[in-house]
Amino acid sequence: MTNTTASNPTCGIFDHFDDSGRNITEQYADRLVLAEAYDRLGFYAYHLAEHHCTPHGGRPSPNVFLSSVIQRTRRLRVNQLVMLLNLYHPLRAFEEICMLDHLSNGRLEVGIGRGSLPMELTYFDVNPDVASSRYEEASQILVNAMNGGVLNYRGQHFVLDDVPLTLPSHQRPHPPTWVATNRPESAGWAAANGANLACVGPSSVVRKVTDVFRAHGNLRRPADGGDLFIALLRMIVIGRSEAEAYLLAAPACERWLTNFKFLYEMNDIPLPANLPPTFEAAIASELCVVGTRASVRQIVLQHLEEAGANYLLCQPAFGNLSVDAAINTASAIHSEFIAPGG
Repeated sequence: MTNTTASNPTCGIFDHFDDSGRNITEQYADRLVLAEAYDRLGFYAYHLAEHHCTPHGGRPSPNVFLSSVIQRTRRLRVNQLVMLLNLYHPLRAFEEICMLDHLSNGRLEVGIGRGSLPMELTYFDVNPDVASSRYEEASQILVNAMNGGVLNYRGQHFVLDDVPLTLPSHQRPHPPTWVATNRPESAGWAAANGANLACVGPSSVVRKVTDVFRAHGNLRRPADGGDLFIALLRMIVIGRSEAEAYLLAAPACERWLTNFKFLYEMNDIPLPANLPPTFEAAIASELCVVGTRASVRQIVLQHLEEAGANYLLCQPAFGNLSVDAAINTASAIHSEFIAPGG
């Protein structure tokens, strides 16, 4: 991996796959078409979120969908961002990770997290009161398993005695790992464990997290010795004019917000304080970047520099944006950020 800076970021794709109103089978097919385009355009990786029982998460099993993505692509790496470990037995999670790593011929990256909405966990009979401790145990077991050998662990939630790990990962010592967080303490854990970092939010807020991440010193990936990625998420729409881009982005963002709020409103749960309530607020909070190729490039580079990030995690497909609109944005990002650096 080459070193990257804010002026020469590595570019990846993030996907929530929220409901666009179309037939779900057609939406799956559309996303696979987009994955082929991302591969063709030279994006580094395709990062897929996991959500349940909500129109905000139409692919509740990321590993199933990613197994289709790797069959339709050749270079594009794939990543669960994040795999909700509280909904998996960590041994089963490890085995699925190893399978995907082999099926992709070593193109897998592994994102882990506890989840942001406790309601999703309760549907699977996981008590939110123990979610934090359960996740900590599961993540430690997964780290231990990726180091190979016989697996032993005794904790409050999991007990494993002399488990033979007969299926190793394809990549050595293991696939690169990711943590998505806006909390400085989680950033510290990620850096200490050699995991890449993904953040969302205003650049000035993200900078507090990335400063903690960098303060841990040696930020090298164990697998290849390259720099760890510090990713900044932005929903991006690029048009031939500012007006065209805004006409495309506004209804798509409103649809995305409606899908995002579904479980919160159904269960009378306060919305996250950092969730922009409107499209205009999404622009102001830096969640969305909308405009022409030139204006988006300028804004994105400024955000990356201020946030201390070296990886642009862009989301060109959300809400009810068409496949053509998403491909046009991805192609423009390729021209502005990927093609100039080869």
